[in-house]
Amino acid sequence: AAGFRVLAVARREAERPDEPPYERLTFVGLFGLTDPPRMEVRDALAACRRAGVEVVMVTGDQAVTARSIGVAVGLVEPDAEVINGADIPPIDTLDDGMRARLLDARLFARVSPKQKLDLIELHQRAGRIVAMTGDGVNDAPALKKADIGIAMGLHGTQVAQEAAGMVLKDDSFSTIVAAIEEGRAIFENIRKFVRYLLSCNVSEVMVVGLAAMAGGTLPVLPLQILFLNLVTDIFPALALGLGAGAYNVMRRKPRDPAEPVLVRADWQAIAFYGVAFTLAVIGALEIAQRGLGFSEQEAVTISFLTLAFAQLWHVFNMRETGTSVLRNEVTQNPYVWAALALCSGLTLAAVYIPPIALALKVAPPALAGWGLVLAMSLVPLAAGQVWHALRSRVSTRPTT
Repeated sequence: AAGFRVLAVARREAERPDEPPYERLTFVGLFGLTDPPRMEVRDALAACRRAGVEVVMVTGDQAVTARSIGVAVGLVEPDAEVINGADIPPIDTLDDGMRARLLDARLFARVSPKQKLDLIELHQRAGRIVAMTGDGVNDAPALKKADIGIAMGLHGTQVAQEAAGMVLKDDSFSTIVAAIEEGRAIFENIRKFVRYLLSCNVSEVMVVGLAAMAGGTLPVLPLQILFLNLVTDIFPALALGLGAGAYNVMRRKPRDPAEPVLVRADWQAIAFYGVAFTLAVIGALEIAQRGLGFSEQEAVTISFLTLAFAQLWHVFNMRETGTSVLRNEVTQNPYVWAALALCSGLTLAAVYIPPIALALKVAPPALAGWGLVLAMSLVPLAAGQVWHALRSRVSTRPTT
């Protein structure tokens, strides 16, 4: 009940070498062996609960031992139910009550290898993604059946390691939690990467398409679009892919495995950003031509630079909804700032280095032109912050 593994010890003196070894034994005493759980396990389990990951302990130990360990690591309360393997009926004979009881239980004791397989199948039938950890030969079938088999690398058997999909090099449960966090961050980075590139490319299509349909001056020329795709699109997107993830990535519920990379809200955001870019670039072109009296080449330069810098500032719209405007996973990503510095330098070089400017058909703008570029390029960024505020308000609105 205190979590010790208890072994009885006996001795005998043999008169002949061929005597049966387990007869005429004299009881000596009891050994109490303890393997205290690592201190980080409690914190790791708490992180799992916040992340919506349910942890179930399945052991061959006695029920009282299982409860003691579960309480020690913070998995269950002292009065938690422990289900013995002898009380688990075959999976195909379960009624609704027993099925719900098994799915809700967090402690199982005296469980056979076959029952581990049944428990995994039970959770899988309930639509759950099951990760199984183990180290022994008897764990191999369950490791194979689980969606994610995780074997111990230090003390695990070779059979268990070959059956598993992952091997823990340090045998630490907290490493599994760290892997979950890393995986979530990677997926979010992929989503940011795709959302950023699509919104930038959609904006270019909308800007050119609208101008072509209107029969006016094209705000961006073909070589300028190629320059944008090679410079202002690629480097910020790559920087987003190297981010560490949002601070609250382990405070969200698991996503649906069938959920696509881009969900409905992402497509809505892409369309919204495309409209904001279009209004900013077309507006800059019209103001430059009609308001400031710039020539066509100067006006196209203004619209080109507006789109270029608007796409650079747009990287800050890729933060997670609900995070701080100034302090979030994007602003704290050093690769983003390096990408912005590099792209800004290349964009300025395209304007002020004569051979490149001649090829792109741009001219260095005057001070008023740069003021217009700065003002209009910030429009999509401001619109993006409004979008985040609206999304945050919708997500936190109480439901009835």
